[in-house]
Amino acid sequence: MLKFAASDYDGTLFRDDLITAADAAAIRKWRAAGHKFGVVSGRDHGMLMPQLKHYGVEYDYLACNNGGLISDVDDQVLWEARIEPAVLKAVSQLKLVRKSFHFSFSSKDRTYLCHDLPGTWVWREAKEWDYPIVPITEDDIEHLPQTIHQYSLGFTNPEDALAASDEVNAHFGDTVHAYPNRCAVDIIPADISKEQAIAHTLALFGWDGAEIFAIGDEINDLPMIRGYRGYTVATARPAIQEEARQVYDSVGAMLEDNL
Repeated sequence: MLKFAASDYDGTLFRDDLITAADAAAIRKWRAAGHKFGVVSGRDHGMLMPQLKHYGVEYDYLACNNGGLISDVDDQVLWEARIEPAVLKAVSQLKLVRKSFHFSFSSKDRTYLCHDLPGTWVWREAKEWDYPIVPITEDDIEHLPQTIHQYSLGFTNPEDALAASDEVNAHFGDTVHAYPNRCAVDIIPADISKEQAIAHTLALFGWDGAEIFAIGDEINDLPMIRGYRGYTVATARPAIQEEARQVYDSVGAMLEDNL
């Protein structure tokens, strides 16, 4: 039976500001055995892909922006979701959302940014990984020239991120869903999740029937952990560990154990 691994990025594969050589080697061994590996992340495609290549991580697919965009081994975008421009604008007017230190709008090949304070991590990451950021004004939000599949926020503490997520879900939960992830919030179409991302990837590539090995460490990972009896890492919070089938020290350890 084909084995299909889906790993979260931040806090799971990328920990302590790096991807270990041992994890990269375990992924190569997994793929050499004929199994499939990919990353299912809240990050933008253009910021995730160069980091994986920098650390020597091989993959068969990427499901970025929590499943809002799916690409193949050649980094070609196969599918992307859509948030209606009017919804993007309306969410931006919510009181707690406006406490965010940036409004970041993800398209397939660039990020549009406004309401940003100096030092926001979006600019830092984009400069480090040569990823295009397009500055806009809030008046431009309803008139962006590309499909937007994720709207991201950033806060100085997890409590504000959780409060803003609750506010978005209370007002627009039938259209979008906000996932808090530490001090960040990812807002995606209501029918998109990391569980859906795995199912959609399997269908796109014709891998239906594969045995699923999903691993993550945060709230936005819970849909795939719950949906596929997935795993977590030892650095995850106790509440996440309680949801997992098993806790591993690393992604590489999970792959080695199930090879």
